[in-house]
Amino acid sequence: MTFELGVYSFGNTPRGSDGRPGPTAHAIRDVLEAIKLADEVGLDYFGVGEHHMRAMPLSSPTAVINAAAASTSRIKLSTAVSVLSTDDPIRVFQQLATAAAIAPGRIETVAGRGSSTITFPLFDHDEHDYDMLYASKLELLMAVNAGENITFDGPHRKRPLQAATVFPRPETPLKIWLGTGGSPNSVYRAVELGLPMFLGILGGTPDHWAQYGRAYRTAWDQAGHRADQADIAVAVHGYVADTSAKARATYLEYEHRMMAEGMAELGRPAPPRAERAAAFGPDGMVFVGSPNEITDRILNLHSLLGHTRQILQMDVGGMPHRDFLHAIELLGTKVLPQIRTELTGSRRLER
Repeated sequence: MTFELGVYSFGNTPRGSDGRPGPTAHAIRDVLEAIKLADEVGLDYFGVGEHHMRAMPLSSPTAVINAAAASTSRIKLSTAVSVLSTDDPIRVFQQLATAAAIAPGRIETVAGRGSSTITFPLFDHDEHDYDMLYASKLELLMAVNAGENITFDGPHRKRPLQAATVFPRPETPLKIWLGTGGSPNSVYRAVELGLPMFLGILGGTPDHWAQYGRAYRTAWDQAGHRADQADIAVAVHGYVADTSAKARATYLEYEHRMMAEGMAELGRPAPPRAERAAAFGPDGMVFVGSPNEITDRILNLHSLLGHTRQILQMDVGGMPHRDFLHAIELLGTKVLPQIRTELTGSRRLER
C-alpha cells in the first residue's frame, strides 16, 4: 500500500500593504495555481476545503475541483471536507461525477458535518437538526454513489425518492471518506458504514491520535470488513521551508493571524501564540520545519497511527503566495521522495 502526501486549502485571500484582505477572487486563482504545481512536483493529493469567510473563501469545493480536473494530469482531487449537513448530497455527487468524467479515477470526497454552524443560517437550516441532517444526507450520498436508481426516504427530505435516477455517473464509484475532528462516535460511524476515516487535527499529540487508529482498526476487524480497506487519512496544519527556523517564524506569524481572525468571526477566542508555538514541536501535531524534519515527523506519526495519507494546510493568514508555492515544491521534491524511500525500504506500510 502506497503512502500518499498532499496539501489542502480553504483559500488564502491576499493582503494589501496595510494587512487588510484583498479580492477573494484572487484566492481562487491562487489555489488553482497551487493545485497545478502540486501535480507537477509529484504530490499525490490536493484537498479543497469549504469555508465561508473573507479570509478563507473556498465556499464551493466541487466547483474548484472541476476547474482543477481540467488543468491537471495525475493528482487526486477531493473535497476536504464537503459540509454535507447544509449541502445537497445529490448535487455534490453530480458535481463530483462531472469532475470524474474529466479526470477519471482521480476524484474523491470527504463528507463532514463542519467545524461550526456558520452555514446553517446561510442556507436556511436549523442547527438543532445538525446530527439528523448529516446522518441522513450521508446515507443518501452513499446510496447515490452505489447506483443510478435510488429509492430513499431519509428524515431530511420532505418527499421520498422512488426509483429516481441520478446522472452523470463516474465510471467507477467515488471514494467517500468520513471526515471527523476526533469524535469517538464518528470513528464508530465510519466503521458501521464501512468508510475510510479522515481525521482533521488541530491539536493533541501523536500518541493521542494513535488511539483513534487502534480503535478504528479494532472495530473494523470486529465488523468483518476487508482489512485492506481500513484507510486513515490525516489533515494537519503545517509548513515546510528551507530551514526549520524559517518555517517556524513564517508559519507562527500567519497561522496566528488566521486563527485570531477566524475565531473572531465565530465569536470564539484564538489560542495564545505561545500555545500554538508549543504545538510545533515533535510532541505536537503542527508539522512545521525543514524537509528533513517534516519527513521524520510524518514517518514517526505513521509508525504510531499507520495512516495511508497525510495532507498539510500551509496557506494561512494571508501568507504570501510565493511562500506557499515554494512549500509545495519542497513537499513534493524533498519530503515525499524521502518518505517513499524509507517506507519502501523498511516495508513499514505493511500492517
